[in-house]
Amino acid sequence: MLRFEVLTLFPDIFTSFLEESLIKRAIEKQYLNVSLVNFRKHGHGKHLQVDDTPYGGGPGMVLRIEPIAQTLKEQKEFHRSSGRETHTILVTPQGRPFSQEKARELSRKKAVLTLICGRYEGFDERLRSLVDEEISGGDFICMGGEVITMTMIETISRLVPDVLGNQESAVHESFTQPMLEFPQYTRPASFEGMEVPEELKSGNHKIIAQWREEQALERTKNRRPDLLQCKTKS
Repeated sequence: MLRFEVLTLFPDIFTSFLEESLIKRAIEKQYLNVSLVNFRKHGHGKHLQVDDTPYGGGPGMVLRIEPIAQTLKEQKEFHRSSGRETHTILVTPQGRPFSQEKARELSRKKAVLTLICGRYEGFDERLRSLVDEEISGGDFICMGGEVITMTMIETISRLVPDVLGNQESAVHESFTQPMLEFPQYTRPASFEGMEVPEELKSGNHKIIAQWREEQALERTKNRRPDLLQCKTKS
């Protein structure tokens, strides 16, 4: 079973995500486990404050280190008592961009994947010393790390055996190979003058495979030539 643990101030954001579609099915069949931990429980003072003004001045509020550090400590001790290791990930725009390759790497880990979601102006810098790695959703800024964390959970989960049902679905997709996926069609064969290519209706597996490979290469050249450059370098 692949285990995720999410440290967040807004666990309710995940409710619908975890109770719909294939993620719900995977949890019910115990291919996955996703636990949500609100680190506000270790907030400062009677109001459980989790943020404060930045040293040196500036706009916004910064997440304090104590609530997150204490929550991490508790969770690590809990997992250790059950014989489980943890791999802690800080979800931050300053991390390395998340990719299909990183998803494959994380899907093979035996440790609990602990994902920390930020808010406001970010984390106290000292928190970085308590995590194993930092991951970004890309070169853009969200209101918090929750949406990126859901993206990561879904991307990693679909690589776990039996989660998709047909595992070949994960083999032929964009980014699984160093190319984008080939065009896909379904019925009807004709729609407002737009036809399904004859190669796909031929029933000849060799012709279909060749057409798909050619189309994938052409689409990648036009839309993501950088992927082909990476393939050449490797």
